[in-house]
Amino acid sequence: MTTQLFIAVDLGASSGRVFLAGIGTKEFSLEEIHRYQYPPRLIDGNLRWDFWHIFDEIKSGLHRAAVRANQLELEIRSIGVDSWGVDYGLIDENGNLIADPICYRDDRTSGAMAEVFERVSRQTIFEKTGIQFQNFNTLYQLWSERESLSRGSRLLLMPDLVNFFLTGRIAAEFTNATTTQMVNASGGMWDLDLIEGLDLPARILPNIIPAGTDLGPLKPEIAAELDLRNVRVIAPATHDTGSAVAAAPISQNWAYISSGTWSLIGVENDEAVISDEVARQNFTNEGGAYGTVRFLKNVMGLWLFESCRREWMSAGIDVGYEAVMGEVSERQGFPALIFPDDARFLNPPSMLGAIAEQLRETGQKFENVPSMIAKTIFDSLAFRYASVLRSIETLTGRKLGGVQILGGGSRNAYLNQMTASASGMKVKAGLPEATAVGNTLVQAISAGRFASLSEARQHVAESFGFEEYMPLPSPELVGAADRYAEIECRFIS
Repeated sequence: MTTQLFIAVDLGASSGRVFLAGIGTKEFSLEEIHRYQYPPRLIDGNLRWDFWHIFDEIKSGLHRAAVRANQLELEIRSIGVDSWGVDYGLIDENGNLIADPICYRDDRTSGAMAEVFERVSRQTIFEKTGIQFQNFNTLYQLWSERESLSRGSRLLLMPDLVNFFLTGRIAAEFTNATTTQMVNASGGMWDLDLIEGLDLPARILPNIIPAGTDLGPLKPEIAAELDLRNVRVIAPATHDTGSAVAAAPISQNWAYISSGTWSLIGVENDEAVISDEVARQNFTNEGGAYGTVRFLKNVMGLWLFESCRREWMSAGIDVGYEAVMGEVSERQGFPALIFPDDARFLNPPSMLGAIAEQLRETGQKFENVPSMIAKTIFDSLAFRYASVLRSIETLTGRKLGGVQILGGGSRNAYLNQMTASASGMKVKAGLPEATAVGNTLVQAISAGRFASLSEARQHVAESFGFEEYMPLPSPELVGAADRYAEIECRFIS
């Protein structure tokens, strides 16, 4: 079979990449073509994404992919775009972007949840949507700017916004739409009773389409500019975690951890799990590709370490990743532990300061030594993962057989081993570019290369290697787990 080429555009929450993927009979090649950064900027009091910078960088990557395909003498079948959830742009009736999208880390939604609950109860919102409560969900972002929504004729989430300017097609792909907390969990469409009950204009919301939908060709002027004629744009699972999970060759009754800036810990279900206890523990039921539901919980993730690392580097402290991880592996014991999901860690002026503050509150010592802080973060994440995995077993009534770790964090051997030991479960880790792989798989299914998601996942299992980690229990680990449980209980209760 002739190798088929696909372009996967993966937008992360500060940087993006463009990949050229090739799928043959027994191969899956993935080449990073372009990498770029776009940290949000403070403009007129709001933290905003520079959308046109992002779009120009995407086009640069698409053009480079076209050049590379010509070198390979192969044709590109399609393009797929995925991104983080919840953030959006508003376009007017003429198709113009009204303003740069506001970043979910902006503080404009402070207090918005409480105001919304005065109109529609927390219980009602969860029963309708099955989505976890986070103050940056699109629902609360919209509430915070409800007075200005009359200016916008359409709301488009980030990947849908990119697709609109690539193709002219207005649509909302299902997996990302569910992150808004405005999609009905049973019907799969916008919950108009909820939206109109808050006096939000439902007319600004586009039709919801499933992952794998063909959005059409590139606009003629863009196709000519990028030398990408006869290339279709396919909506993959446009939520990045949706794409990552689509790629995962998950064994039956195994959980997954999509490990990156955030760690998304969950299982794949056929339907939403909605109950008072699920709501109390703030789990979520996000849409997956091809009728699946991602029952999961967000954990703060590698954002903690990367934020500290930036501070150290700004202070002139050398923190090479490999060197720090080597020192972490050599450190004995568990000198300090934190609760990773403390709200103060979301976007603090100083992550080191926020960690020091929490350690002081729990009677622990703070030492600004990179390997010490890194070990504290990774040990705490592993214990948090274990806690969430136990909750998943309780809430779903399923005994988990192991954990599949995907994404960039799958390269962190120390965290992988600690996760196995803390959870008492077998861990398989690999597929660091899971999001780009899953993005590509949905495009390939749309192109007829695979007949189903299970067939596509089998191709991944045969094409990529995975490392295995077994639990290494010890009395010291048990004592640290008990200490962590006390800390977690303090912050959750």
